[in-house]
Amino acid sequence: MPPLRVLLVDDHEVVRQGLASLLKATEDIVVAGEAGTVRDAIEEAERTRPDVVVMDVRLADGSGIEATREIRARRPQTQVIMLTSFADDEALFASIMAGASGYVLKQVKSGELIRAIRTVGRGESLLDPAVTKPVLDRLRKGKHLMKDEKLARLSPQEERILEAVANGKTNKEIGQELNLAEKTIKNYVSSILSKLEVARRAEAAAYLARHTTTPGA
Repeated sequence: MPPLRVLLVDDHEVVRQGLASLLKATEDIVVAGEAGTVRDAIEEAERTRPDVVVMDVRLADGSGIEATREIRARRPQTQVIMLTSFADDEALFASIMAGASGYVLKQVKSGELIRAIRTVGRGESLLDPAVTKPVLDRLRKGKHLMKDEKLARLSPQEERILEAVANGKTNKEIGQELNLAEKTIKNYVSSILSKLEVARRAEAAAYLARHTTTPGA
């Protein structure tokens, strides 16, 4: 098997250097590139075509979750591990919705991180069922919205589009499902963000998660 190609994304150069040194000591993993911003992460992923991206949740110019969503939309075969300094349920949910296969703390031991990269590199999920069970239950058992003033502002069509956004679908994919132009979906998404008073798609997905329950919950 060829070595796994890994892209490192973190806005702290010293963190990237530490991760690069760690991975270069392994025989089956190579560092394909590095990035420190959302924009650079997307561009580097397009250029280097990595098997795995190790992605910081918070970057200087935005969210690693947004970068993950864009990278996965452009190249679904690329797997992403989210790396964060602290556990955050909303970030976890948004990461899953964006298509991440793993979510680990920066305090992780070096050997565990290498195993995590190998695991997602094989196409397996790294997400701990004990941690993610409530989130996955929401997806598998059906979503039931709790009463919420902002969600009540959405039209039925906007609700459908928000559900699709939360499931990680792109504007183009949503348009194909609903037989609408991609530009029309983009306008709908802008309206949804405005009504929910959030700035990004991942924030809208997280907002939906906070106001969703499962049958019998």
